[in-house]
Amino acid sequence: MKFIKYFLVLTIVFVSCKTTKNMIDANVVAKEMSAKKVARKHVSANFDKKSVEAKMKVSFNNGKTKQSISVNMRIIKDEVIWLKGTKFISVFKAKITPTKVSYYSPLGKNYFEGDFSMIKKLLGVEINFEQLQNLFLGQALQNVKEKKQDVIIQDNSYVLSPEKQANLFDIFYAVNPSHFKLDRQSIVNSLKNMRLDVVYPSYNLVDDVVFPSEINIKAKQASKFTNIDFTMKSVEFNTDFDVSFTIPNGYKRVNL
Repeated sequence: MKFIKYFLVLTIVFVSCKTTKNMIDANVVAKEMSAKKVARKHVSANFDKKSVEAKMKVSFNNGKTKQSISVNMRIIKDEVIWLKGTKFISVFKAKITPTKVSYYSPLGKNYFEGDFSMIKKLLGVEINFEQLQNLFLGQALQNVKEKKQDVIIQDNSYVLSPEKQANLFDIFYAVNPSHFKLDRQSIVNSLKNMRLDVVYPSYNLVDDVVFPSEINIKAKQASKFTNIDFTMKSVEFNTDFDVSFTIPNGYKRVNL
């Protein structure tokens, strides 16, 4: 009886581990599935913890400035995104809420405080707090369940696109067939020669959460471009942390 009991326990543990591993199994092959079901599975895969604290290496290149820095990111879901960049010394701090973007740089002795126009200038597209949060979490910038979607299988991803695209741009979401987070998402405005591509080359399984371990952002606007690559060094969920933010006195306001 004891042997049977231990065998059953080991079997349960083995199956549980196998199921967890399969969440990020790169060998899963995308099989035919309706757009509605893919959209539902992607939304169900959304991040459900209250907070994230991540340490990242961030590489930035816009043709004029090219640098790599360490960034501490803290997210209280649906409330605040807090960022601090360092390279031996503090390079910048930013605090983003659903209503305001605040930023300052000790190097330039300048600051910005206002709406999301600063993010739009960086990425080339209108973006709100929820969309920026989704970008960091491997989720679609728009709710894929709100509109009817078409689906095709391309490069072993389920590529969702609205049956009726917006007037100004086309949008595409490539959903991973294993864990149903994004492999990539793209916004394209052919008339203005503008596009934003966000690629998720890999994910890690952290505390049973599938979380991006790499994010590559490529923003192109006519003759300008901005490339930002994020590599996660460590990630923790549901921890207590400080997101206080005060712009120092004497800094010059940046006008966009």
